[in-house]
Amino acid sequence: MSLVFATANEQRGKTVELPGGGTTTFVATEDAPLEQAALVFSSLPHGASKTWVERARAAGAKVVDLSTDLRIGNGVDGVPYGLTEERRAEVRGADVVANPGCYPTSILLALLPLIEAGLVAPGAAIVADSASGVTGAGFTARPDLLFGEVTENYRGYGIGNTHRHLNEMRAALTEWRANADLLFTPHLLPVARGILSTITVPLTRSLDDPLSLWRTRYAGERFIEVVGAPPELRHVTHRNVVRIHATMQQGVRRPTLLVLSAIDNLMKGAAGQAVQNANLMLGLDETLGLPV
Repeated sequence: MSLVFATANEQRGKTVELPGGGTTTFVATEDAPLEQAALVFSSLPHGASKTWVERARAAGAKVVDLSTDLRIGNGVDGVPYGLTEERRAEVRGADVVANPGCYPTSILLALLPLIEAGLVAPGAAIVADSASGVTGAGFTARPDLLFGEVTENYRGYGIGNTHRHLNEMRAALTEWRANADLLFTPHLLPVARGILSTITVPLTRSLDDPLSLWRTRYAGERFIEVVGAPPELRHVTHRNVVRIHATMQQGVRRPTLLVLSAIDNLMKGAAGQAVQNANLMLGLDETLGLPV
């Protein structure tokens, strides 16, 4: 791929260096030469992206949308949800793909093998606690994200099961016919990047070798690593991978599994997965341009 244009209204006119050499100058969104692009990545704000996806499609470009606008559970039908390892057939050759959120990527890919195997206890409450680096909050300057506010601190937000990513996670669980509630609490880590999700799942029965589920389901997947020890953020940063571990819990009355999932929120949680989907949309090798 080669870069045709980059837009950023607040930074229009600013020239930046590109990884690997070269520069580009940001233009206003309205000045983007959409007709020159074969594929557009739209990272516009939630609520503003949908209009520009339509304009890019009208100009003949395929689109990977990284906002919430076109994701499942947000009032739009017919757009493939780009959870690549689960929806590869839908993504391949599609004209528009809704790239998943970072938290849903870490949680849904961790839960998928359990749900497909019918092992989640009916009516259970799945509890997902996820901790993310500050880049997950975006580029907008905010006092609560200043270094002095974040460093040497750790806090939850979106309290009360209200985070916007819950829409797509609930929609996915419904499509997978999971008879379970999802309780999700995000937390802010004093690090730049990475997400670690800790997911507690009540089961129908105890599992002697829980990791075998993930190893079987994700056999041959280049970007999913099933590991025998809890994952750490340093294992996944700057890589387009999901690293997953699972272990049965002791001292509880109901069989309960703890699943840990780690991703780089800027890679597999955003740009990396977007490139993975773009490769499929263009008929290319899925792994091109992506660090493993």
